[in-house]
Amino acid sequence: MNDYYNTLGISRKASLTEIKKAYRKLARKYHPDLNPGDKAAEKKFKEITEAYEVLKDPEKRKQYDTFGRVGANFRTGGRGFSGFEGFDFNTSGSTSFGDIFETIFGGVHSRAKEKPRRAERGEDLHYSINLSFIDAAKGIETPIQIVRKEGCTSCNGKGVEQNSTNEICSVCKGSGRIQKQTGFMKFASVCPNCGGTGHLPGKQCQACDGDGRSDKVSKIRTRIPAGVDNNSKVRLTRKGNAGRYGGPPGDLIITINVSPHKFFKRNGSNLEILLPVTYLEAAMGAKVEVPTLDGSTVLKIPPSTSSGQKLRLKGKGLINPKTKSKGDMMVEIKIVPPPTKDIEVRKLLKQIEEKAPYNPRKDLEQ
Repeated sequence: MNDYYNTLGISRKASLTEIKKAYRKLARKYHPDLNPGDKAAEKKFKEITEAYEVLKDPEKRKQYDTFGRVGANFRTGGRGFSGFEGFDFNTSGSTSFGDIFETIFGGVHSRAKEKPRRAERGEDLHYSINLSFIDAAKGIETPIQIVRKEGCTSCNGKGVEQNSTNEICSVCKGSGRIQKQTGFMKFASVCPNCGGTGHLPGKQCQACDGDGRSDKVSKIRTRIPAGVDNNSKVRLTRKGNAGRYGGPPGDLIITINVSPHKFFKRNGSNLEILLPVTYLEAAMGAKVEVPTLDGSTVLKIPPSTSSGQKLRLKGKGLINPKTKSKGDMMVEIKIVPPPTKDIEVRKLLKQIEEKAPYNPRKDLEQ
């Protein structure tokens, strides 16, 4: 014979609360309605019910502890399992027994989980916009067109016909609950017809299908701040879908896609540009014009400037949208040799090399 304590998986010093908790857990697992056709589960359920009937009763438990199973004089009375009497399956544990039965026996539609209507914030909307490098750098005001949900004018956002009145739910007769029974068990569940409110709000609005909102095309003029980068996001508050039942609108989130520029490159808030110069400009020094976001500016190239050397133009970079500070422009020098098809040009270059010989690769010697 199985030991009742072992059957329930508890110690001999277990409290009544621990006994009930253990039984409830096993009953969920082995109940015949949850295991149709499983004889082993049915047998196990009988065993745990028998053990629970004895151990929940202080007098029977005392006899069992003293004399064993025979002394406990346990009987089911020939009327099936009595372990459910006075046992509330709907109030303990993270998953109630009632929840399981609602799932098995058809349960309630997801609408039954709904609470009475209350204000709901509208959904956020997402929009993508393509900008040129210059527009992203300087900022731009541009119109955009979106489809968003706005309050239905036919029902004033209520979701029901304006002349329609509330009605008592015919299924639950206004109680919001219905009774279900299987075998020897009876339990209450949320009415699937009214969602537990006990009444129906009225005839559904045909214009918005009861949502209280309808799709509308909206034109919005928005300002994209200077200095936005690729994949930057701009949030326009309260420009998303309208809320439901008086709730606030959601936001409109704009994702920026920035096209590359033909000679500007971005590095954080700094701009980078490759500047071609002649032999003479690099050797003797010169003042040359450099394009910037605000037009051209003059850059002073010092004498003996090497190819690859970087010069800084302070404050000629991009605006940081958060700090509003400006970055710099980094100008990388690229020395471009003159065309050498002309024989005279070759002679002059040869004369220069003979007059001022130097080895640009001396640092590579071992």
